[in-house]
Amino acid sequence: MEAIPLNFTEAAAKQVKTLIEEEENPNLKFRVYITGGGCSGFQYGFTFDEKVNEGDMLIEKEGVTLVVDPMSLQYLVGGEVDYTSGLEGSRFFIQNPNATTTCGCGASFSV
Repeated sequence: MEAIPLNFTEAAAKQVKTLIEEEENPNLKFRVYITGGGCSGFQYGFTFDEKVNEGDMLIEKEGVTLVVDPMSLQYLVGGEVDYTSGLEGSRFFIQNPNATTTCGCGASFSV
């Protein structure tokens, strides 16, 4: 069995499942991507998407699918997509071992 290069935590998967159920569209998948920008050079993005493009990696957990394009995946290998809810609000975030610098809010990074 091939090792999955990106971990999708149970907390994140459960929250995605809840959000998809609220949208009443079982075809939605949770897409994680990297774009240029942010205070550290790259920033993380999260969106819902019905499409899967050629080359996308799919990771399934708790009945939901995480989708990552190949360009973004190279920056995320060994990382973890997680979800937190606390006094500072609720958000998805990425623990990224490839990031050499991360901004204070954790939304952007550099390698």
